[in-house]
Amino acid sequence: MAPTTPDIDAILAELTRAEKLSLVHGAVDPEGTATGYLPGVERVGVPPFRMVDGPLGVRAEGKRATAFPASLATAATFDPGLAREQAAAMAREATAHGQHSLLAPGVNIIRVPHCGRNFEYLSEDPVLAADISRSLVEGIQSEDVVATVKHFVANNQETHRTTVSADVDERTLRELYLPPFRAAVEAGVGSVMTAYNRVNGTHMSDHERLVGDVLKDEWGFGGYVVSDWYGLETTVGAANAGLDVEMPGIPVEPDEGEFEWPDGIPDATHAGLFGEPLGAAIDDGSVPPERLDDMARRVLGQMARIGLFNDAERSGELDSERHRDVAERVAARGTVLLDNDGVLPLADDADVALVGPHVYEPKLGGGGSSETTPIHAVSPVDGFEARADGSVTVARGVEEIESVSLFDLLPFVEGGREDTESPGPDTDPSLDAAVDAAAEAEVAVVLVRDATTEARDRDSLSLPGRQDELVEAVAAANDRTVVVLRTGGPVETPWRDDVAAVVEQWYPGQADGDALASVLYGDRDPAGRLPVTFAPEETYPTTDERRFPGVDDVARYDEGVFVGYRHFDSADADPTYSFGHGHSYAAFEYGDPRIDDGTVSIRVENVGERPGREVVQAYVRPPEDAPVDRPVRELGGFASVPLSPGESRTVTLTLDELAFSRYDSASGWTVDSGTYTVEIGRSAADIRGTVGVER
Repeated sequence: MAPTTPDIDAILAELTRAEKLSLVHGAVDPEGTATGYLPGVERVGVPPFRMVDGPLGVRAEGKRATAFPASLATAATFDPGLAREQAAAMAREATAHGQHSLLAPGVNIIRVPHCGRNFEYLSEDPVLAADISRSLVEGIQSEDVVATVKHFVANNQETHRTTVSADVDERTLRELYLPPFRAAVEAGVGSVMTAYNRVNGTHMSDHERLVGDVLKDEWGFGGYVVSDWYGLETTVGAANAGLDVEMPGIPVEPDEGEFEWPDGIPDATHAGLFGEPLGAAIDDGSVPPERLDDMARRVLGQMARIGLFNDAERSGELDSERHRDVAERVAARGTVLLDNDGVLPLADDADVALVGPHVYEPKLGGGGSSETTPIHAVSPVDGFEARADGSVTVARGVEEIESVSLFDLLPFVEGGREDTESPGPDTDPSLDAAVDAAAEAEVAVVLVRDATTEARDRDSLSLPGRQDELVEAVAAANDRTVVVLRTGGPVETPWRDDVAAVVEQWYPGQADGDALASVLYGDRDPAGRLPVTFAPEETYPTTDERRFPGVDDVARYDEGVFVGYRHFDSADADPTYSFGHGHSYAAFEYGDPRIDDGTVSIRVENVGERPGREVVQAYVRPPEDAPVDRPVRELGGFASVPLSPGESRTVTLTLDELAFSRYDSASGWTVDSGTYTVEIGRSAADIRGTVGVER
């Protein structure tokens, strides 16, 4: 028998005002596992509703789940289909833990390379971010779990995140920062979370123009808008702006006396604004009663959409073999080969020195609400020893890099991930021992990492601790040195000319060691491409203090749309590694591109001796006489294509109207007349063919 669809209006008509209010602000979860909890109304058959953290895997309190790679690694695959698989797996695990809404994906554009939360996001480019955003939403909701896209909007730094105002013009918002959210809405996302920050002076939880006018009215978003945790500023302003649910809705009290909330941490004593205060605002006419009905209706609508009113049991799936497989495939496919002089792939019988302060630990993710405790995890040492036919000598070389976490800043919250880090048997690291091991090995593999967390931005793009010193010393002892970066975003690589290969692994999650070994030994092609530009720290547009972290709590986005590769193209500056860059173990040749009615086709052949995966990228150059300053090129589309040796394939990329458009504050989306040049290439700096089109 097909499940019945409840009559939401009939349910609303039966609810008292107090019951409606209980559906729009959080309460204590009696099971203690949810990040956010709505108690439901048993009297009329409304079940409880549980929300759980989850961009990198489910963070149900006190529970374990698959630790998937960082979202940035997922985006580095340039494969929406694989992103959809990962998202569906995370949703099944949410259901297994009795949760109904996953607080994911995070889709904020990477504007500031120092941002401590970049590992949770997708790209500096709105087209890549939008395509991956859409797929993550579709994957989560395909398993009858509500996706929550966040953080709406212009939350691009953690410094002063609860107070800073992103002062940004309309064109920049529309072209750069809003597209990943709009893509989520077009995919049917059930929930949107507002950011902590202000935009042009107004807190996002109170932002009627962006929440009410743009998100709900213009885009037609039919789900509920939820505050970030303790991110509700006012009762009347938020309700009238279009915010629907306050989370967590429960104030906390620090253990002793007054507590000074650290920068980036919201005041958790400020809660309950959608409880009695909202009722009082309705009584005095500040908020119309129909607004409360709309708020409750939106929540009930999403509960109905995922089948919560039906009696069918929701069992989910946890730590299954297919989930482990997805985690490993994403980690491997997101790995980017930045440089390689032929040392990779490793020979099966090569004698390897595996060096680095954290070689005994899987790099699960950054700190904060995305922390996930896995049931199973593989360290780099375990992965290499299981794969290698030659000897594997291990040396940490230098001291551990101290992990950082949002939870370390809070006196009333325990960490979200159990401690899985251990220095291993090498408890007293020695740089000399690492150098000796490297000198005696055929190949030295040096693993280095950063330390990032929600609520803190990085002070520098340099690797922390003595890791640069370690790389330089090992490279001096062995000219076949491979450096593996395990970072939450761009870092500086001052030693890159002295090493044989550089690999970016991001935060690979629980499959760390297996995924790394499979790529370095050539069992899998390094199919990842950079979703963000790597460059010297001082060359990014946000080096200006006015732009980041801001002055007097205002961050000025006056670089406009010239972020990431758009900035470097405009400045005619060469970054260290360009957006879209990544080598393969295969070799590819491109034919001449053709375009027909917005569809570009190009023949791509694998002329190498190994199977590989090519990411074909299409960029659009505007007419030379465009009436406003436009980026030199903008990503219009891409495709990740597997090719066997000798195989060729015609790749087609569809460029929609937005690929040629710019936003005009007076007339909206506009296509300037003239000749556009469509560039087909391997990255923003490696163009293999062009074709013109008149618009």
